Amino acid sequence: MNNNSIPLNKETLKLASDISLAAGFLSIAASLISWFTKRAEDRAHAERFGIFVGLWVPSLFALSHRLARAAAEQ
Repeated sequence: MNNNSIPLNKETLKLASDISLAAGFLSIAASLISWFTKRAEDRAHAERFGIFVGLWVPSLFALSHRLARAAAEQ
């Protein structure tokens, strides 16, 4: 057994789920902030970056849901 591994007990999984959920909501906020606070000279970059950050949301929410289910199964 590897002694460097993180124990995946119910509390650890639930904490990881909560962090993933919070990161998803922060991603929404970061995407909106990036989109609406663009300057005229980097408008295209700000819009692409806002969309890029916004694309993280479904993955983070799915990860949060899966970790919560794994915690509930223990």
